[in-house]
Amino acid sequence: MACASTKPLLCASPSLAAGFRRLWSDSEKTPIYKIMNNKFDALKDDDSGDHDQDQGSPKDGEKEKNEDEEKEQNTSKKKMVVPGAGEHPLQYNYTFWYSRRTPGRPASTQSYEQNIKQIGSFASVEQFWRFYSHMIRPGDLTGHSDFHLFKEGIKPMWEDDANKMGGKWIIRLRKGLASRCWENLILAMLGEQFMVGEEICGAVVSVRFQEDIISIWNKTASDQGTTARIRDTLRRVLNLPPNTIMEYKTHTDSIKYSMGRLPWSGEC
Repeated sequence: MACASTKPLLCASPSLAAGFRRLWSDSEKTPIYKIMNNKFDALKDDDSGDHDQDQGSPKDGEKEKNEDEEKEQNTSKKKMVVPGAGEHPLQYNYTFWYSRRTPGRPASTQSYEQNIKQIGSFASVEQFWRFYSHMIRPGDLTGHSDFHLFKEGIKPMWEDDANKMGGKWIIRLRKGLASRCWENLILAMLGEQFMVGEEICGAVVSVRFQEDIISIWNKTASDQGTTARIRDTLRRVLNLPPNTIMEYKTHTDSIKYSMGRLPWSGEC
């Protein structure tokens, strides 16, 4: 499978394309395989919940901490980001998320919403690159880890109001392809290449031990014309061979097949 470079960007808007060209060029002047700890503490391997589980129910202090974090996250959601002066605005605001779980750990011992961490939101080409240029690439993640990029206000969960009637196209990748395919996918999404109005909700890259998975989520699973256009655009922007297997799964099916498991996006 090929995921060829799409520099500077597959972008529907000339002004957006110009912004991505300039910022892409700037980003290549500095190392990009790094994490800024002060901004991306969410990316640290954190299994702190394991110790609490062994000691029984969470302590009051820990409960209050979780409540404070939830309040802070809700507050940040209400503060919509805006493009800075002279920046190239995107058509929609987006939010990066990160999640990680311990393989084999019973789902009942974890809360999906506690494990998914919001990295930050952006509204312009320049703001996107400020995040992306300092984020570790999917190919360098370990274990069961996921990056999510969704429109601001949409949580990467099946049950979210924007997602619950939709589904996702899934592509399974051999190891070594995730970083390039993920980059091509999100640049095409930000550049409005899918041309399906407000149908696109977001995208996920899921790093697993033997393979990696990328998926793009849309709002209306029953709209076959829209899902077909998303499939064809996805095949084009990722430069997929004709025999590549692409699976469409509705979120209602995912919930049904999960049989009580928590909704780890990208897990099929």
